[in-house]
Amino acid sequence: MMEKMIFGRYIPGDSFVHRLDPRSKLLFVFAFIVIVFLANNTITYVLLLAFTIGVILLSRIRLYFLINGLKPVIFLMIFTFLIHILFTREGTVLIDWGFLKVYEEGLKQGIFISIRFLVLVFMTSVLTLTTSPISITDGVETLLGPFKKVKLPVHELALMMSISLRFIPTLMDETDKIMKAQMARGSDLSAGSLKDRLKAVVPLLVPLFVSAFKRAEDLATAMEVRGYRGGEGRTRYRQLKWDVSDTLAIASLVVMAVLLVYFRN
Repeated sequence: MMEKMIFGRYIPGDSFVHRLDPRSKLLFVFAFIVIVFLANNTITYVLLLAFTIGVILLSRIRLYFLINGLKPVIFLMIFTFLIHILFTREGTVLIDWGFLKVYEEGLKQGIFISIRFLVLVFMTSVLTLTTSPISITDGVETLLGPFKKVKLPVHELALMMSISLRFIPTLMDETDKIMKAQMARGSDLSAGSLKDRLKAVVPLLVPLFVSAFKRAEDLATAMEVRGYRGGEGRTRYRQLKWDVSDTLAIASLVVMAVLLVYFRN
């Protein structure tokens, strides 16, 4: 499952989404997270799903690859779906098995919330898959630039975010290697009682934390020997440029928001 994790990974490419300015992509995703909550009926959720698929096609990222990346979070989606089915008791009764009753509104809300969760995961994944960590850092730092006037450490916050995104897939790969090494030594992480499973996790966590601290120390040493002293006086090799395509991307999101407001109940 670890090799299926896609959040935090970057895939180089030359698609329309890859060429967008990181600032426009960040604004796009943040605004999309907000307008998702405007959907409240079948038409609006179909529009959201179609819009998300269109963005995926423009990014030239295989939909199969994104679906595989959902496997680490599929349990959360199923759990949310079941919660709505079991505890929403409105509308017509579709299934009546005595102790179990499934209502029409519960089924509808479970599907809607699952779609909302799906499009959010897809859209945020497209952001990280089509934008390099250094570009995300530059974009976040530029967008938060006005907060420098109130002494907010914008550069440091952007750098922390970039490093965190970069190390998510690295730590996942490291976890996968440690699990395979433990299994090769006879450790079984999936058998036994809950207490036995928790005990089996300890030999996994210890080398993982040691490896994480070692990587952090190596990164800090590398930044120090290269003369890193924070954001003061630093220049950028890559200059951000807002293009017509970035304006079109934001405009498409505005149109989408208008459609959601128009078609919502």
